Amino acid sequence: MIKVEDLTKYFGPTLAVDRVSFEVRKGEVVGFLGPNGAGKTTTMRMIACYLEPSGGNVDVAGHNVYDHSHEVRRRIGYLPESCPLYPEMNVVDYLNYIAELREVPSSERRNRISAMVEVTSLEDVLHKDIGELSKGYRQRVGLAQAMVHDPDILIFDEPTSGLDPNQIVEIRQLIREIGREKTIILSTHILPEVSATCDRVLIINDARLVASGTTDELVDSAQGGDVVTVSVQAGEDELYEVMREAPFVAEFHKVGEETVDGRGWITLEIKSGETRIGERLFRLVVDKGWSLRELRTEKMSLEEVFARLTTT
Repeated sequence: MIKVEDLTKYFGPTLAVDRVSFEVRKGEVVGFLGPNGAGKTTTMRMIACYLEPSGGNVDVAGHNVYDHSHEVRRRIGYLPESCPLYPEMNVVDYLNYIAELREVPSSERRNRISAMVEVTSLEDVLHKDIGELSKGYRQRVGLAQAMVHDPDILIFDEPTSGLDPNQIVEIRQLIREIGREKTIILSTHILPEVSATCDRVLIINDARLVASGTTDELVDSAQGGDVVTVSVQAGEDELYEVMREAPFVAEFHKVGEETVDGRGWITLEIKSGETRIGERLFRLVVDKGWSLRELRTEKMSLEEVFARLTTT
């Protein structure tokens, strides 16, 4: 659906995007993350044909942004971080104006606007001036204008910026529902939003793409293998010997020892160069006839992964 190859952008001597390459498949919701100034917005603006690249290529549904920018714009709905709304216009007039600009046939405009009003729950403010609306409703108007021409691809830049927690939940749910039918690239600073909404994540730092994958894939890659806490009832010497011989255990150390109801328990933290070792460790405990009280895999959060990849 979208193929980005060596995309580059200079602003004078400043390199804003440095040979970024990635693909977005049809029907995916992809989170685009990075610190302020990393190149997220510039990249999205080039994909949406709002900014001409200095080099590289973007192909959208078989159309090149250089030679077929009009076709690309027809297939993309774009919500910038600061959507250019007109405060003196009411909602329905504004959406009609955008539909006309987007070349929606006059015979279809009423139905398209009605559909977008329903999807974004704008019925109660349809005839209010945009300047009178809350930030949450203005964001809904922004989402509606991005979708009014029924594009296949949606690009949302910080769609929940400046919203209160309740509004964030509402917009997140709306994006999740839209994502059932559309391909979406979503930029945000709210990382739990990515985990809750996105199929895959791209991370950009200092103008370059530094990571791409599902949340689990990024965590596994950054962590370099599982870290498992296990609490068993076993002889200490035997336990240590078994751990040293287990092929999936890279290192281990004791983090606790206690007696509960007359039974002694040893707790180990086990590090592995592999992932998904919990089942193998469970089978090992069962095979040895040990009692098991706890088996917990420790995972880095997306926030920790992001910090590791973007802190220089």
